[in-house]
Amino acid sequence: MTEFFQSLGMSYEWAWGVATIAGILLIALPLMLAVAMIIYVDRKVWAAINLRRGPNVVGPFGLLQSFADGLKVFLQETIIPSAANKGIFLLAPIVTFTVALAAWAVIPFDAGMVLADINVGLLYILAVSSLSVYGIIMAGWASNSKYPFFSAMRASAQMISYEVSIGFILVCVVLFAGTFNLNDIVRAQEGFGLGIVNAYVVHPLIFPIWVMFFISCLAETQRVPFDLTEAESELVAGYQTEYSSMSFALFWLGEYANILLMCILNALLFFGGWLPPLDIDLIPWFDIPGIVWLLLKAFFFFFMFSWVMATVPRYRYDQLMRLGWKVFLPLSLVFVLVISGYLMATGHFGAAA
Repeated sequence: MTEFFQSLGMSYEWAWGVATIAGILLIALPLMLAVAMIIYVDRKVWAAINLRRGPNVVGPFGLLQSFADGLKVFLQETIIPSAANKGIFLLAPIVTFTVALAAWAVIPFDAGMVLADINVGLLYILAVSSLSVYGIIMAGWASNSKYPFFSAMRASAQMISYEVSIGFILVCVVLFAGTFNLNDIVRAQEGFGLGIVNAYVVHPLIFPIWVMFFISCLAETQRVPFDLTEAESELVAGYQTEYSSMSFALFWLGEYANILLMCILNALLFFGGWLPPLDIDLIPWFDIPGIVWLLLKAFFFFFMFSWVMATVPRYRYDQLMRLGWKVFLPLSLVFVLVISGYLMATGHFGAAA
C-alpha cells in the first residue's frame, strides 16, 4: 500500500504514514460493523434456542436493531457518580476499547493480508489482550461503589488464572509450528492431517489442548458460564454498573471485539486460518478467497460461543478458580512436556531446522 501512495507522488515518509492510517481504518471500521452484526446474531441464536423470535422489528429481519441501540446510548446523558474518580472513571472504557482494537494489528486475514507481520505476533496478542483487565479494574475502583469493585477483583483473578493456561497451550502450538509468526503458523498447517487436512486440531495431541483453549477463551472474555464479573444475581451488572451512555457502549464494543478476536485465534491456531479445510486440488474451493474461509471459521466459533451462553448455567466462583488452577494449569503443563517429548522422538525439531 505504501508503494501505491508513493506512485501518487508522495514521499516515502508521507506514503508510509497514510498507508498505515488507511490500514488501521480498513481493520477498525469493518470490525465495528462486525461487532454490531454479531450482537444481532448473538441475540438471534439465543432466541432460536429458547424458542423466541429475537430482534425482528427495526429494519428487515431486525438487522438494524444494533444500530438503533447504538443511537440510543449515543443520545443518552453520561452520568458520573459524585463520589467517583472522574478522570479514571472516563478513562476506563477508553482503555478497554483501545486495547481490544490494538490486538487486531497482527491478525492475518489472508496470505500477506496483515497490518503488521511481526515475528512475535502471538506474543504480541498475548501481551495486549492481557492489558484489557486494566480497563475493568479501573472501572471498578473509580466507580467508588461496592459491586463494581467486587467485579473488578473477580475479573483480575479470573483473567490472570486463565491467561496462564492459555500461555502454555500456545507454547504447544509454537512447538509444532516452530514460530511465533501467525502467518507461518497457518502455513505450517497446510496438509498437516494425513497430507490433506489443513488443521492442527486433527492431531490427537492437539485436539485436547484446543478444547482447553476454547473453554479458556470463554473465561478470558467473561462469557457464560464464566461471566462472574457481570453476574446480575449478585453484582447487579458488575464493573459497568455505574456507567451509562457511550461509556457503557465502549465496554460492550471492547467485549465483543475481544470475543471476535478469540474466534479468529481459534481458526488461525488450530483450524488452518484462511486455508480451505482440505488440501485437495479437485475441489474448486481454492478459488474462494482466504479471508472468506477465515471469516466462515470465525463465525462457526462465534456460534459455539452463543450456543454455550444459551445452554450452560453459570459456574460458581470457586468452581471457576478450581477449573483454572487445579485442572487446566496442570493439564497444559503435562501437554507441553508430552508434546515436546513427542516432537523430539519423531525428529520434528531436526526436520524444522
